[in-house]
Amino acid sequence: MDTMARAQGDVWLVYDGECPVCTTYCRYVRIREAVGQLHLIDARQPGALMDEITAAGLDIDQGMVVKFRDAIYYGPDAIRVLTLLSTPSGLFNRINYRLFGSRLGARVFYPLGKAFRTLVLKLLGIRYIENLKRPPAG
Repeated sequence: MDTMARAQGDVWLVYDGECPVCTTYCRYVRIREAVGQLHLIDARQPGALMDEITAAGLDIDQGMVVKFRDAIYYGPDAIRVLTLLSTPSGLFNRINYRLFGSRLGARVFYPLGKAFRTLVLKLLGIRYIENLKRPPAG
């Protein structure tokens, strides 16, 4: 049975498993228990959610993706939704809320985080995922 079918109320965060910035973020982000479980999906691995993201024309190299209650959020909207679903405990989540908890904050600070990710990938010689150039899994 598809795990997404079992946990429709859960949160699905699609991230770059080879990016140290992305994996560090995923290590520290926590959502409230009342929301459900946070599922981390490595965008470099084929799967149904990556097929859905690609079919929607979303370039995973240009924005993170969060799926919650059958809605897909992309880029600044994704980090804002994830922030609003996060627990307020811990220094990381409090800082995250200050930066990304409002629409304006997400629109201002998300591009800075994305630029930092791009710089880190270039410095480490890590290739982009290029999901829009790959054929769907199956």
